[in-house]
Amino acid sequence: MTFHPSAIPAERFNGTDTYIATEDLKLAVNAALVLQRPLLIKGEPGTGKTMLAEEVARALRRPLLQWHIKSSTKAHQGLYEYDAVSRLRDSQLGEEKVRNIGNYIVKGVLWEAFDAAEPVVVLIDEIDKADIEFPNDLLRELDRMTFYVYETRQTITAKHRPLIVITSNNEKDLPDAFLRRCFFHYIQFPDPETMRRIVAVHFPNLREDILAAALETFFALRDAPGLKKKPSTSEFLDWLQLLLSESIPADAIRSTNAGLPPLVGALLKNEQDLTLLGRLAAMAHSGR
Repeated sequence: MTFHPSAIPAERFNGTDTYIATEDLKLAVNAALVLQRPLLIKGEPGTGKTMLAEEVARALRRPLLQWHIKSSTKAHQGLYEYDAVSRLRDSQLGEEKVRNIGNYIVKGVLWEAFDAAEPVVVLIDEIDKADIEFPNDLLRELDRMTFYVYETRQTITAKHRPLIVITSNNEKDLPDAFLRRCFFHYIQFPDPETMRRIVAVHFPNLREDILAAALETFFALRDAPGLKKKPSTSEFLDWLQLLLSESIPADAIRSTNAGLPPLVGALLKNEQDLTLLGRLAAMAHSGR
C-alpha cells in the first residue's frame, strides 16, 4: 500500500486541557503526522512520555492501542503469535477447530492497528527495554505498513497509517537505521514556569505560598550535586498531594529535617540520595 501526500491527515495537535505541551513538543507531534513517520520520544522518567500518546489520541479523537515493552518482548509479538501449544492440545482432544490454523493466530497490537477501520494512535512504550535487535526487526513493517502471516499465507496491509508514538528512557542506544525512520523529540525537564502550568492543571486552587515553597524546595533538591535519581514531575505532583493532605504550611516545606524536606519519600527513592543530602546539609551547616 502506497501513501501519497493527499493522504496526509489534516489533524493537528495543540495540546489538551489536561496535558501541558511545549510549542516544540506540539511541533514534533504534528511533524510526525505530516511526515507519516513514527514519533520517537525520549526524556527523563516521569516527564509525561507515555501520557503524551494518551493525550494525542484524545485530542485527535483516535482510538489508542498500547504495547508496553518488557525485556522478554519480541518484535513479532506486535504483529501476531501462533499458539502451537493450544493447537496441539486441541488436536489430542479431537477438536474440530484444529483444521483451521487461523483459530490459533493471536493478533498483536500492530495487526489491530493495521486492521482498524479508522486511523489510530499506537503507543510502543519503553522500546529500550527490549533487546538491541527489537527495533530493527520492526523496520520493514513500520516503514511499509504491511507484513506477511506465514501460517495462513495472508498479507496484512494497513487500511490507514496509524500515528506511532515510541518512548524510550535512554537505557540503551537504538540502531541508526531505526532512528532514520523516526521523527525524534527529547522532552526537556520542565522549567519552574512550565511546572507552575502543570501544577495548575492538577491543583487549580493551590495557594501561592504553598506552590512557591514547594517549587523552591523541589528544584533545589534536583540541583543537588551527585543525586543518583533526580525526582520527576510525577513525583513532584505526588509530593504536592501529600503536602496538601497533611496540611503542611509553606514554612514547614522550606524547613528541613537533617537536610531533607517533609515527606521526602515521595521524591527520593533510594538510601544513597537520602544519605547524600544529609551530608550536604551537614557540611552547609558546619560551614556557617
